[in-house]
Amino acid sequence: MASPWEGDRVRLRAVEPDDADAFLAADEDGEGSRSGWRVWPPRSRWEVEEWIRQRAGDDGDEVHLVVEAIDSKEVVGTLNTQQCDPAAGTFGYGVTIWPWHRRQGYASDAVVIVLRYLFGERRYQKCTVGVLDTNDASVALHRALGFTEEGRLRRVHFRAGRYHDEIVFGMTVEEFERRWGFG
Repeated sequence: MASPWEGDRVRLRAVEPDDADAFLAADEDGEGSRSGWRVWPPRSRWEVEEWIRQRAGDDGDEVHLVVEAIDSKEVVGTLNTQQCDPAAGTFGYGVTIWPWHRRQGYASDAVVIVLRYLFGERRYQKCTVGVLDTNDASVALHRALGFTEEGRLRRVHFRAGRYHDEIVFGMTVEEFERRWGFG
């Protein structure tokens, strides 16, 4: 049986100390910083290594994972789960694929892996994600994965001198199972 943390293109795994160089490279990329929620000051190697040490303490369903390409074993991005509420059965996630690895199916593969785990193994019933209105690739990704646009939070993010909307997408366990299955 294949690992539940592997898809066709990527493997999700824990963040390791050796990943610091990949995170620092992503920090330095101009395109990557423009496509995110905020612009952050530069980080030192020590700060990145400390952030990695903190990820080692992930507990429960809220985790920070590395997205690693199966063919090259190269770190291509990150995926973290968030706002996990076992009582309500709801969760969210954030996925980032670094610009020089985009358009290769890595994000969709990573998202399906984490949805399959949280829906099929952890018994969550609904996933809700927010996408910045200017991130056309992420909007298209979520539509292609079968998410439904549920609404828009107007002017909730400030970036590059402008306010931006957040588009809210949702998917239920039943919608996931019909489209992707658990087998």
